[in-house]
Amino acid sequence: MNSNKGRWLRMMIPLFIVVITILSTSNMALSDDPTKAHGIWKVVSFIQEVQATGERRPFFGKNPTGYVIFTPEGRFMACIEAEGRTAPQTDEDRANLHKTMIAYTGIYRFEGDKFITKVDVSWNPAWNGTDQVRFFKLEGDRIEIVSAWAPAANIPGKPMVRGFWGLERVKK
Repeated sequence: MNSNKGRWLRMMIPLFIVVITILSTSNMALSDDPTKAHGIWKVVSFIQEVQATGERRPFFGKNPTGYVIFTPEGRFMACIEAEGRTAPQTDEDRANLHKTMIAYTGIYRFEGDKFITKVDVSWNPAWNGTDQVRFFKLEGDRIEIVSAWAPAANIPGKPMVRGFWGLERVKK
């Protein structure tokens, strides 16, 4: 009986190693292959969560507009606007436009389930020179992105927030 157990274990160990290898490489392949993210992505949702309260809301309305671009050369670009923006008529209108958008660009790199953009141009100069960390999940022609917790640049009092972006591929 012990020899049967030994034979069974000797047969199962290679199979177990193969299964573990397949499972681990299939999960890694997505995040380790940045070419899967290359292209133009349309923003379909943008939800913001406030850390102190747990409140989640469509910060830029139910129908935000914008695009995210990952180039093969390693450049990331994002521009997201709230629904209903109009041309400003007053200085107050111009100031409010700053609160209804996010735009930045920089060189990106992937690390596991996140990408980090070294910002070189931003609608918010405080971001210039910083690393903006985003977690992502890519499924076919959809990307879900979650930002790291950070002070809100466009909310009075700068509460800690994170954003949940929903994107659909427009072009590879």
